[in-house]
Amino acid sequence: MIKISPSILSADFANLERDIARISAADYVHVDVMDGCFVPNITIGIPVVKAIKPTTSLPLDVHLMIVEPVRYVEQFCDAGADLVTVHVESDTEENTHRCIDLIHAKGKKAGIVLKPNTPAEAALPFLEKVELILVMTVEPGFGGQSFMENMMPKVRQLRAWINEKNPACELEVDGGVGPDTYKTCIEAGANVLVAGSAVYGAADIPQRIAELRG
Repeated sequence: MIKISPSILSADFANLERDIARISAADYVHVDVMDGCFVPNITIGIPVVKAIKPTTSLPLDVHLMIVEPVRYVEQFCDAGADLVTVHVESDTEENTHRCIDLIHAKGKKAGIVLKPNTPAEAALPFLEKVELILVMTVEPGFGGQSFMENMMPKVRQLRAWINEKNPACELEVDGGVGPDTYKTCIEAGANVLVAGSAVYGAADIPQRIAELRG
């Protein structure tokens, strides 16, 4: 089954509880955490994750776009994250392994993220110990960007490796996913779709979520 993880980056931040309730038909709540250093934008952090956790029964899919996430992954888990993903580009391979171990020690799911210019091979050291791999289909930092279809060979390669080495691992795509692009992502092997403006900009949000499932 295709899962949908709407990004609250496209929600009304003055009405987060209301806008999270509007995506109750989805599978995850995607929370984009940006620090202004790893990416050129600043969004939300640990207090907001803690505040929104009681407002929804959906798992929180927390995407850390921050420098040296090993410093904070435990705090995000304690705040209510159910799945924490970290960028392979944000620290050393050793510290990325440590992030995964710390997240698992908290009883939560762990994932890694690849930016557009990062090759699929960068996932290999972690592939057999994570629950999710996220492929960015835009440059991380801002919502509403155009979908990068040239990321699909990477998605297909990762799907082949996942099927071979860790079949339970989910494969997520994030960036520019909408009615015109979701089929391309699914056909390439993604089974979790992050969508922000495509969901929150829809006239009928539950209908849009159902549409994106394919």
